[in-house]
Order: sequence, then structure tokens, then C-alpha cells
Amino acid sequence: MKKVAVIGATGFVGSQIVNELTNRGYKVEAIVRDASKVQQNENVSAKSINVSNVDELADALKGNDAVISAFNAGWTNPNLYDDFLSGSVNIENAVEQSGVKRFITVGGAGSLFIDGNQLVDGPDFPEDYKEGAKAARDYLNKIKENKILDWTFFSPAIEMHQGTAGVRTGKYRTALENPVFDENGRSILSVEDVAVALVDELEQNNHIRERFTAAY
Repeated sequence: MKKVAVIGATGFVGSQIVNELTNRGYKVEAIVRDASKVQQNENVSAKSINVSNVDELADALKGNDAVISAFNAGWTNPNLYDDFLSGSVNIENAVEQSGVKRFITVGGAGSLFIDGNQLVDGPDFPEDYKEGAKAARDYLNKIKENKILDWTFFSPAIEMHQGTAGVRTGKYRTALENPVFDENGRSILSVEDVAVALVDELEQNNHIRERFTAAY
């Protein structure tokens, strides 16, 4: 596997995925709204594509060995739920249409379970993130029906944000449906180590057609 398309390549998560891939010797096709924002080099090329255009996106994905999606419809987007869900479905359809089999997509932590309840349904879940988390949960339920792609859905740690960024340890622990907590009862992971976990999954195929999460 040598060439990987990254959707949302200039975002908080996507940019780190690009860094991790190129540092491991991959060629990257960066799929973004504005290709001029991508720092292109001999290992990174970029295309400006709107995910609402399934045919154009599918054409751009052809010839890649895998697709990693860090698509985000924008946390301040007033139509966040609909745009995230429709964008995610469009991306999945485009990957199928492109003929690429391996697909890894990043969702949220809100669909993880504690004591049988999903985090997004809890009273303490941040209101600002609720619509996006609900959309990611509903998309997870949809992609579970896909029997064509070798898909993986990744839910990051509960505390994965700008405040936990900045360090790449290369270490993490994984689980499937429940958050991973440390000895202090916190679920934390830097965005750099999110990228490590995702590229490790790309190389190891430990979670084909299932969701997983990771934290320290």
C-alpha cells in the first residue's frame, strides 16, 4: 500500500494524518475544499473537491490504495447534523464508486457507551457538539450495513482536542464500544496519536467492518 487519499486533509485531524502518512513513506492525495491551503511536496498532491459531488470525488479517489476520511462539516455550522450525515454518506458512496476497498473514517466519541448509555445522550454532553455527535452516531449505524467496503470507523478519546494536542508518543490502548480510561479516570489522546492509531489500523487491519476507539 503506497498511496492514500485523505479527505479533510487541512483540518485538525486530517493534517496530522497527512503528516503521519508522509513520515511513514506514503504518497498522499489530499482532498479538500481549497487545495491552495495544502502544503504540497513530492509526497503530497491536492485536489479541491466538494463532497456533495459524488462523481467528481469518486474520480479523484481512483487509483489510491485506501481512503481515510477526516471530514468535518464545521462545528459552528447551523446545519451541522444534516451536512455531516449527508457528507459522510456521499463520501462512502464515492469510495464504493471509485473501486477502492479500504476505507477508514473518523467519527466522534459521542457514540461510545458507558453503563449501556451513549455519551451523546448524557446530560453533561456539551451542547455545542451534540448535533455533530448525533450525526456521527447515525452515520456509524448506517456504515455498519456496508458489506462492500473494508471499512473502519474510529471514535477518538473523550478528551481529544486542541488542549490535548502537541505530543506524539506512538502509544495508545484500544477498545471497541467503550471509552479507554487511564488510571485517573480520564479518556485522553493527542491528535498526533490519533493519526498514529489510524495509520497503524491502515497497516494492521485489526478492525475491519467495526468501530474502535483509542486513548492512553
